[in-house]
Amino acid sequence: MKQKQRKQYAEEFGLAFEQFGITRMAGRILGWLLVCEPPHQSPQDLQDALQASKGSISTNTRMLERLNFVERISLPGDRRTYFQVKADAWSGIMQTEVVALEQFQNMTRRGLEQMDNEPEEQRRRLQEMHDFFQFIQKELVTMMKHWEESKTI
Repeated sequence: MKQKQRKQYAEEFGLAFEQFGITRMAGRILGWLLVCEPPHQSPQDLQDALQASKGSISTNTRMLERLNFVERISLPGDRRTYFQVKADAWSGIMQTEVVALEQFQNMTRRGLEQMDNEPEEQRRRLQEMHDFFQFIQKELVTMMKHWEESKTI
């Protein structure tokens, strides 16, 4: 992939991320880190490649760290900090989703308990939400198990 193509890919990644409520710059950084050479980049490298300010790189790399997409690393004999895509980031993100789905289930379960004496029609929306999150959480756990098994083959 040529440098120009890498930069265009980072731009497209940024636009895609923006549609999910994450800043375009965070998406651009992640997109760049997925295709750049070397796979680790200093804040200055990111500024240069993405033509972004120091503050924007700093703010958005911190966000990506909190979201477990990227991690900071250091190299022997080099005082600079680098960023790279976190190993196994994608399954880690899905594990976070499993926890979030469990929280939604608990919340809807409490709501259903409080509406125990209400007519079924009034409980229907909350019950559907609960059943949906329960189903998705169960399927996600199963998918993650299959993913882990596929990595060892």
